[in-house]
Amino acid sequence: MSDLQIGLISLGVILILVLVCFNWWQDRRVRQRMQEHFPEAEEDPLMGNVGVPGGRREPGIGVVADTDPDELTEADAMCEAVIDVVFAHPVSGADLLTALRPIQMAGEKPVRALVEHEGGHTVRVRENSSYLSVQLAVLLANRSGALTDIEWSHLWTTAQELAERFEGSVEGPEQEQVLQRARTLDELCASLDAQVVLVLKLGRALPVGEVTQVVKDAGFVSFGNQLAWMSESGVPRFTLLYAGVPAADFSSAGVDRLDLMLDVPRSQPDDHAFSRMACVGRDLATRLDATLVDEQGQAVNEAADHAVDEKIYELYKNLERAGFPAAEPRTVRLFS
Repeated sequence: MSDLQIGLISLGVILILVLVCFNWWQDRRVRQRMQEHFPEAEEDPLMGNVGVPGGRREPGIGVVADTDPDELTEADAMCEAVIDVVFAHPVSGADLLTALRPIQMAGEKPVRALVEHEGGHTVRVRENSSYLSVQLAVLLANRSGALTDIEWSHLWTTAQELAERFEGSVEGPEQEQVLQRARTLDELCASLDAQVVLVLKLGRALPVGEVTQVVKDAGFVSFGNQLAWMSESGVPRFTLLYAGVPAADFSSAGVDRLDLMLDVPRSQPDDHAFSRMACVGRDLATRLDATLVDEQGQAVNEAADHAVDEKIYELYKNLERAGFPAAEPRTVRLFS
């Protein structure tokens, strides 16, 4: 074999190695980007409670395998009021799980059950473990308003029934103290809350299915029971609503109006939040032969986008200063 042939063979081998390495490097970059944009989660975000933000999953009562670590947590002293139920004797996880499963809400306020565990409290109950106490932590305020005396009384009665079932005792703060905290928190949240809506008025009614396809082609994706424009972190920037379409007739109805909604406390902080939504709205207006207006029916002036962006970004900063960073778990619970 000549030197030329050996040289050509060597060159071919080197080129193959270069291509293999290049492909490996490209594949690695793609995987990294996918992981950044679509972080792994314990639940399918389209099937479970969202949101949330940064892969967040709303805590709840459940049974985990013995190989999984307990999810330790504490009641939120700023946003929750707590009733302690202390049992006279250890209660099996299986019995306690059955008793706690119905305790999810007090009126319109969510309730978390935190069972005592070595080193703290956990929202998870193990069937093969036993427990000496449980905390019922109720949210003091959300968009339905401040916790009411009826809601607090309902939770207190629930705690007493739980104590009677397992020969325990009930301890908790005075009702008026709890209600005052709830009113104060509700007033604070009301001053920080904002939802910005833009309206797309279609020239004529179109089938919902046809509109949905256009909206998805524009970049919206399904998120729970909504269509959302997503941020890189997996949190909706804004959502799209079909105005005036009854749920019962959704598949066959026509739609002549769409609402784009930026829910400030629940959205990813963004210094171009409004202009981003307005830009998407203008694109949809072109695709659907629609007119983009604000809630008062006034045309949306592109020259004003930047000024609105600044006002909304100030709201994001106010939320953070108050201890409620936008799209964070605590904030999402309060502004629900």
